[in-house]
Amino acid sequence: MAGGPGPGRVPVPVPVPSRGRAAGRVLLAALLLGLWCRAAPERIRYAIPEELGRGSLVGPLARDLGLSPAELPARKLRLSAEKQYFTVSEETGNLYVSERLDREEMCGESASCSVSFEALVQNPLNVFHVEVAIQDVNDNAPAFSKPALDFEIVELTLPGARFPLEMARDADVGSNSLLTYQLTGDPSFSLAVKESSGGKQQPELVLERALDREKQSSFQLALTAVDGGEPVRSGTVQVRVNVTDANDNAPVFSKGVYEARVRENLPAGSLVLRVRATDADAGSNGRVSYSIGNVPDGVRALFSVDSASGEVRTAGPLDFEERSKYGFGLEARDGGGLTAHCEVQIDITDENDNAPEITMLSVSSPVPEDAPAGTVVAVVKVRDRDSGENGQVWCELWGEAPLSIVASSGGSYKVVTSGALDREQAAEHRVTVVARDRGSPALSSRTALVLEVSDVNDNAPVFEEAAYSAYVAENNAAGAPVLRVRARDADAGANGRVSYWLAGGSAGAAPYVSVEARSGAVYAQRSFDYEQCREFAVAVRAQDGGAPARSSTATVRVFVLDRNDNAPRVLWPAAGAAGAAGAGAAAGAGSAPVPAAAPFEVVPRSAEAGYLVAKVVAVDADAGRNAWLSYERVQAPEPALFRVGLHSGEVRTARAVSERDAAKQRLVAVVKDHGQPALSATATLHVVLAESLQEALPELSERAAGADSPAELQFYLVLALALLSALFLLSVALAVLARVRGAGPPAVLRCLGAQRFSVAGAAFPADFCEGTLPYSYNLCVAPGRAVAEAAWLPPPPPLPSLPAEELLGGEPCGKRSPSSSAGAGEPPADPDAPQVCKPARSLSLSLSQPHAQADALRCAGLRWAAGSSCGCWGGYCRPLFPRTNGTLLCRVLVGRRLSGEVLAIPLVL
Repeated sequence: MAGGPGPGRVPVPVPVPSRGRAAGRVLLAALLLGLWCRAAPERIRYAIPEELGRGSLVGPLARDLGLSPAELPARKLRLSAEKQYFTVSEETGNLYVSERLDREEMCGESASCSVSFEALVQNPLNVFHVEVAIQDVNDNAPAFSKPALDFEIVELTLPGARFPLEMARDADVGSNSLLTYQLTGDPSFSLAVKESSGGKQQPELVLERALDREKQSSFQLALTAVDGGEPVRSGTVQVRVNVTDANDNAPVFSKGVYEARVRENLPAGSLVLRVRATDADAGSNGRVSYSIGNVPDGVRALFSVDSASGEVRTAGPLDFEERSKYGFGLEARDGGGLTAHCEVQIDITDENDNAPEITMLSVSSPVPEDAPAGTVVAVVKVRDRDSGENGQVWCELWGEAPLSIVASSGGSYKVVTSGALDREQAAEHRVTVVARDRGSPALSSRTALVLEVSDVNDNAPVFEEAAYSAYVAENNAAGAPVLRVRARDADAGANGRVSYWLAGGSAGAAPYVSVEARSGAVYAQRSFDYEQCREFAVAVRAQDGGAPARSSTATVRVFVLDRNDNAPRVLWPAAGAAGAAGAGAAAGAGSAPVPAAAPFEVVPRSAEAGYLVAKVVAVDADAGRNAWLSYERVQAPEPALFRVGLHSGEVRTARAVSERDAAKQRLVAVVKDHGQPALSATATLHVVLAESLQEALPELSERAAGADSPAELQFYLVLALALLSALFLLSVALAVLARVRGAGPPAVLRCLGAQRFSVAGAAFPADFCEGTLPYSYNLCVAPGRAVAEAAWLPPPPPLPSLPAEELLGGEPCGKRSPSSSAGAGEPPADPDAPQVCKPARSLSLSLSQPHAQADALRCAGLRWAAGSSCGCWGGYCRPLFPRTNGTLLCRVLVGRRLSGEVLAIPLVL
């Protein structure tokens, strides 16, 4: 980090005149460097020394990328590299060291060393290239390949002779690898340094004095190599010199530096070059042997030299991508111990032996189908270890998909959408990323990319049919299925889950059907009636479960099919007229109101065959065949006299009317429909054979006074028997109940009984109220008054001028007896003053009109219950039947005989 001694960005060298000014300039440099990083956000550089411990801070990566701490959870900052030397904190976004960094191990003797990797952020996806330079520290001391250097020098060697010494090797770089040498041990030798062609310092041993083997045959010296680092590190080797007899010529190489260029991937044992050194001496002193000097073990594993011929050959595979140049020293030594040194420089040429490497840095899958064009869905890094054209790579996509690949910085590529995505057409896209270099022959590699498309609610449910039709026979059961609608939604999950409900329709159609929300089944809510509703339409809406929800509507039209559930109805002859006539006959002869007579037709006796008598008119509420009517004659006194039209219903004479034919004819016709099963109705037509209406009237009078038909008589007999049985059972039940309670006979029996009341005692208790039925009507009798007047004594006295209340109820209710005592201090009551009784519910009756013979009508009390006929007990009134307008009809009694006249008594509650 700029501005401090620790790790950070690449430092800017600034003069330091004073501490305050230095701090300000360092801060300014950090600000300028920060602005530079903001201007180029896709390249972040840091510089740190090697050998930092794990967890050491490299730099604030998130801040340099422009990310705030609040954005880190959503942006998901992470690193992508072949080897994870670094890690990023999820909380702070700082970059830390995660593994030991040894520059010499990572980069060897390279002058610069850096680690590059990518930083990826999501939402949206972006890639930033980060480079961390590894700075060298002086952590390696100079080293010699041998613990001791042995020299043999002839005693006749002249002072000033030079003998090359082995160079020390320092694995550091830069100033840390600049070596200086020091020689200690004996003044007969000194140290000289000669700069070699590679810029290195070559130490040489210089003879300062003449040697005398007889005086001193050996020398022990120490050669020390010191580097230029801070702190200083050094290495020492022993130099042992033996003084020998004359070997006055050292080997000499033909060149000081040998150079060669070979291609990589040579097989082991291939010849690289040949060195040659000559020695002017003869014999063993002139025999030269070659060896490799002080070099790293890695170089010895790749190259070897033949000690006799000087041929340098490959010992292992050469890889341009690992190292493109090798330099090492060779030593030539003669038999007398004299040596010579030369440099060997070997350049490795690149071959296209590495295919591009494809690394998926990030894949955003699944991607929503509504992603706009240009959305980054994947980041791909392509690397080719070759150089030049062999390392130039271009990428393409294979496969049919709306995707394209575009180049980014740092050898990375972005896969972006090139068009709209539609999950309903393709839920996933499979493409192949192909990387190809420009070498000869070209090499390529490929990898598969699978991109899933996530669903969004972009499709509304679609019904299989825009309009549905259903046919349901009437009289169906409630809850019966009508039909099933089905809508399909191309979306997935909740977006494709469809529910149904009713959304309107024709007027009044909603109560007829319902729809099941999940299945779309339409059910009948009630039984359909074709005669009331022949068809109706409802709208069914299908809605998905997306947000926002989408829906569509379909129309369901239900046609109600007719069933033969209505029998034909005869309009003429009217059935109501015949019923009214029957009711009037049941009232008995001599009744005051004249009942409605049954319809009849007058046919002249002069009528010929084909004479139109009448037309039976009938209708059927059904439709179709169920409403096709046919007419047939089923009953007639003279079957051959009349015929009925099959389809018209016309009643015509089948032959001419003769004098032998009865004057009254009763013709019964049946009307049938054509349903399955067929339903029918009958029509009764009364025909009178007469030339005129005046001639027909006697026949009609005789018909009215005549007895009812056997069928009607049978009905009345059964009804009378049933009423008598019910009355008998009721009397027995009440008698048993009264005996059980020990309270004497019930009031109803006393009312209905025919016993006479005693003059001495009251027939009813004071203020008597009877309330055994749901509706109670109170009978009130004045206390202390003799009820002799209420007792019926035959024959009853005439009451021609009494009011209706007295005619029905005896004397006015509530008259006080003269013997009744008044309260203390009160005047005696007038015995003739009427006193009205006010029960909880009272019933007053009045005659609708005065009747001349009403003097025989006396009622001591009246009881009437809802739904039953009127009733009087204690008198001669008998119930007939109630009318709907609240009028009671009672038969008037004259003495002990029914008069035959019916009085209408309106009820006033």
